[in-house]
Amino acid sequence: MKQMAIAIGKRKTAVATAIIKPGSGRVYVNGIPIELYQPEVARWKILEPLLLLGDGVRSKIDVEVKAKGGGFMGQAIASRTAIARALTSLIDDPEVKKIFTDYDRHMLTGDHRRTEPKKPRGRSARAKRQKSYR
Repeated sequence: MKQMAIAIGKRKTAVATAIIKPGSGRVYVNGIPIELYQPEVARWKILEPLLLLGDGVRSKIDVEVKAKGGGFMGQAIASRTAIARALTSLIDDPEVKKIFTDYDRHMLTGDHRRTEPKKPRGRSARAKRQKSYR
């Protein structure tokens, strides 16, 4: 097991950096303790990798996440990916990687989907102005 691990996670336009080091089980997201982080749905999403590995691992490490860009849920999923990647590099056990990929493949790989660009003659990517002469 290494001393410290740093990893990056992305989702849409949100980018999160996770730093994991030995400690007493504290988790901070943008300087806020995870117990106070709102909304609750995002809090559980961020904690998924730590909950999958159990209290034995969580009580021995401190996690600090810095997320920026996107919305609150994009930041939460980017944070989750960053934490999972950092844990796999810190623990260096293929079983940990298997646990994460069996639960959700996007915990380690990330989601490649992005918004489709807007096209001419419309207000969005697919919607077009209707023609009235047919």
